[in-house]
Amino acid sequence: MSLSKNQLKLITSLQQKKYRAKYNLFIAEGTKVVQEFLNSNFELEQLFCLDNSVYKNYEKVTLINELELKKISSLKTPNNVVALFKIPNTKPLLNKGLIVVLDTINDPGNLGTIIRLCDWFGVAQLVCSTTTVDCYNSKVVQASMGSLTRVSIVYTTLENFLKNTSLPKYATLLNGKNVYKSKLPKNAVLVMGNEANGINEELLKFVNHHLTIPRFGNLQQTESLNVATATAILLSEFKRTT
Repeated sequence: MSLSKNQLKLITSLQQKKYRAKYNLFIAEGTKVVQEFLNSNFELEQLFCLDNSVYKNYEKVTLINELELKKISSLKTPNNVVALFKIPNTKPLLNKGLIVVLDTINDPGNLGTIIRLCDWFGVAQLVCSTTTVDCYNSKVVQASMGSLTRVSIVYTTLENFLKNTSLPKYATLLNGKNVYKSKLPKNAVLVMGNEANGINEELLKFVNHHLTIPRFGNLQQTESLNVATATAILLSEFKRTT
């Protein structure tokens, strides 16, 4: 069996958010990433591979050649397998634990890395503004390396979420309290802002606590940290002090 024209058209269309929403499907690529989704509760729609002996225990498998793989892959170096999975229903938010909130994160690599960080540090819930890049964007899926299967992600109006949650709310600002000298709670909301503009001023009205990651360089000239790097430091401190 080979790749049909309709399959090619469907797969290439899923690079756009509107078609992912229309067909309720997203793309996963590469042996490790695809296997993570196969081992999870995500439902496989179709799998395309160069060697079907690896996936002989799965239904909906199509054997393709290297030329066909290149046509459907978004990677510079295609990696053996491309799979389509169904986008699951959004899980309800639980008002407990450490919840990371993202305000207008534009870079797919940053979002994918933050999803991996949440997975690593045991953060089960990630809340994104409607202006944040789609978590089922193929670059996000790739960067998250399977952590999408273990982190619940909700897109919503952040003003409403922050206004209605009873958890203490933290954000990073230049004039905040030194994060290394702060006692941080187990149950809290951590708000991270846009790569260029930080956190929207309207959202800061709902934040109770301001933190800062101090600079230790002699010249003190670095303006800011990458949002994924800052998230890693903050999550580490939240987990270390609880």
